[in-house]
Amino acid sequence: MKVSDLLKAVSLKAVVLDNPDAEIEGVYVGDLLSRAMSHLEKHNAWVTIMTNKNVVAVGSLSEVSCVILAEGTTLPPDAVEAARENRVNVLAADLPAYELCLALSDPLASKP
Repeated sequence: MKVSDLLKAVSLKAVVLDNPDAEIEGVYVGDLLSRAMSHLEKHNAWVTIMTNKNVVAVGSLSEVSCVILAEGTTLPPDAVEAARENRVNVLAADLPAYELCLALSDPLASKP
């Protein structure tokens, strides 16, 4: 499933959408950056509540399809700029992380 399709399917908000055609092949959920670095896989959607430039750096290095901010968290301007510079898609949702993961499971399970 493409990031742009997931954006519509789950009613997410685009914070930075520089690569809407990025394919999502899995989901990782976690907030500890060192753990995320060792467990994120290329083309994952990463669900987190962390909101700093380091999230963008980890997302870029891990080649994630997108970072999805849960619980209404927002990126500060410097992190938004870093996401744009590094072409890291960042989406946002008001849902708690658990409910967001439940919402992600249906469209991703039925992806072509």
